[in-house]
Amino acid sequence: MKWTVVGYWGAYPEKGEATSAYLLEQDGFRCLIDCGSGVLSRLQTFIDVTELDAVVLSHYHQDHIADIGVLQYSWLVQNSLHNRNRKLPVYGHVEDKTGFLALTHQFTEGIAYHPDEALQVGPFQFTFIQTNHPVPCYAMRITNGDQVIVYTADTSFKQDLIPFSREADLLVSECSFYHGQEAAKAGHLTSSQCGELAAKAGVKQLLLTHLPHFGNRAVLQEEAGRKFSGIIQLAHEGWTWQG
Repeated sequence: MKWTVVGYWGAYPEKGEATSAYLLEQDGFRCLIDCGSGVLSRLQTFIDVTELDAVVLSHYHQDHIADIGVLQYSWLVQNSLHNRNRKLPVYGHVEDKTGFLALTHQFTEGIAYHPDEALQVGPFQFTFIQTNHPVPCYAMRITNGDQVIVYTADTSFKQDLIPFSREADLLVSECSFYHGQEAAKAGHLTSSQCGELAAKAGVKQLLLTHLPHFGNRAVLQEEAGRKFSGIIQLAHEGWTWQG
């Protein structure tokens, strides 16, 4: 199981980069987790857009879904050029019906996941928990039967995330604010809360992502480290974990 960071900024992409998107791979199966702004351009650094087998979305804020439309156009163009009729499954929740309906296009098919049920996508099993965020949003626990990756998506601190993340091999946690800042009102986490979650869940490794556009981001890692003594790293394009 391989996890590659395609985009990691919160809200909007810095120059030449992208907001939330992660490429999950195993045995030739490629799944994109979230598809924010700038992702289609950056994704092609790693794979051709037509090599995707599935997309799974946490929620419908633009920094997580802005490039769904251009992904749909890419499949329209490539299918037309190669005289194909392939459809790309795009999984999302149905609590925002407008957001969900927009996932279906000529060559993409919106498929509802049910947060109280496990979802099998290729070799990966997803389970979900709703996060604390201004819109319905779901964290994901992903396993191939051997390794476990937990992706918090967007959330403020929630006790239920501790058992949900228990003993994950990799915790990919949003980190939108620095220690002591008011993150909860915006539905986000501080660096120290990321460290606390990792420590209490007993995870093996912590990746800080959904990073802020201000401050010295190296401090985020230091602040999380006051709570969690394990491996902590900051997301960047191309950062890879392989179990």
